[in-house]
Amino acid sequence: MLEGKKGLIVGIANEMSIAWGCARVFKREGAELAVTYLNDKARRFVEPLAQEIEAPIFAPLDVREQAQEDALFAEIEQKWGKLDFILHSIAFAPADDLHGRVVDCSRDGFMAAMDISCHSFARLAKRSEPLMRDAGALLTVTYMGSERVIDHYGVMGPVKAALESMTRYMAAELGPKGIRCHAISPGPLLTRAASGIAEFQHLMDKATDRAPSHRLVTIDEIGELAAFLASDRAKSLTGDVVHIDGGYNIMG
Repeated sequence: MLEGKKGLIVGIANEMSIAWGCARVFKREGAELAVTYLNDKARRFVEPLAQEIEAPIFAPLDVREQAQEDALFAEIEQKWGKLDFILHSIAFAPADDLHGRVVDCSRDGFMAAMDISCHSFARLAKRSEPLMRDAGALLTVTYMGSERVIDHYGVMGPVKAALESMTRYMAAELGPKGIRCHAISPGPLLTRAASGIAEFQHLMDKATDRAPSHRLVTIDEIGELAAFLASDRAKSLTGDVVHIDGGYNIMG
C-alpha cells in the first residue's frame, strides 16, 4: 500500500506511542521512514525502535528549534529528494496550565501549547510542501476534547480544536497540489502524553463502558487507519477529522 513512499514520523516517545503503532504499519506496508526524537533523554527509548523499522534517517527534532528542523529537512532532501507523507503526533502543555482551569491558563503556557501542539504542524507542512512534488499526505493526531468538554483535559481542548481547524485550512490551501491533510482522533488510550492528564484511567474506563465496541482502540489499529490515509487509496479524501474510537464519539 505504501511501497516506494517516504515518510517522516514525528512523535515517537516509546513503544506505547501512537506514532510507533503507525510507524510499524507504515514499514510493513513498504514505506521508508525518517524518525525523530525529542532530546538525548528520549533518544535511548526511540533509537531501538528506529532500528527495528530500519529507519535510514534518525534525527533530533524539538519543534521549537529552527536549526534542528533545518538539518532534518536538509537530510531528507539530500537522501530522498522527496517526501510522501508526514505523521505529526506531538502535544504539550505546561503541567500547571494543563491541570488548571482554562480561564486560569497563563499566557506563556497557552502560547507554548499552541506552538508545540498546533503551529508546529503548519511549519512541518510548509517545509514538506516543496518535497511533495507528486502529491502527499499530512497527518496529525487530535482528540475529541476539541469538540466537547472532557474533564481534566483543560487547555488542550481549545488547542486541539485549533489543530483541527488548521487541518481543514491546510487541506483547502494545499489540495490543488495534491497534498491531503487529516486529523486522526483516537479515543482515550494509555500513552506517555496521556499519562499527564489527571484521572486518565477514569476516562479510559468510561470509554470502554460507553463505546458500542466496549473496548479501547490500539495503536496498531490507529496505524492501519493512518497507513490508508497516507496511501493513494485515500486520494479523494482530505480535510477530515477521522474518529477511531469504537464509536465512543457518537454516544453523547
